[in-house]
Amino acid sequence: MPQIIFLPHDDLCPDGLVVEAEKGETVLDAALRNGIDIEHACEKSCACTTCHIVVREGFDSLEESDELEDDMLDKAWGLEPDSRLSCQAAVEEDDLVVEIPKYTINQVSEQH
Repeated sequence: MPQIIFLPHDDLCPDGLVVEAEKGETVLDAALRNGIDIEHACEKSCACTTCHIVVREGFDSLEESDELEDDMLDKAWGLEPDSRLSCQAAVEEDDLVVEIPKYTINQVSEQH
């Protein structure tokens, strides 16, 4: 079973966290299941960028992003070459190391 290593984030997981993920499960669903409340204002419909993550290791193991996700990512704060929307990035066989950016484009948190 692949693991997702979440790097420390001041608000969401100050000490970082290692979680088990099912193959095909999104990074967002694995995070939420383990108490990491990544913002997801559009309810996982690929219509915003609040669940933006940067995949520091294992990026190439993910399926390629589609055109809709790429269009959304263009609006993300702190976009990097290995950025993905966590609601769209499904875990495959390899472990991932994920960084949650400090900011989103939302001015106010949705607090799901």
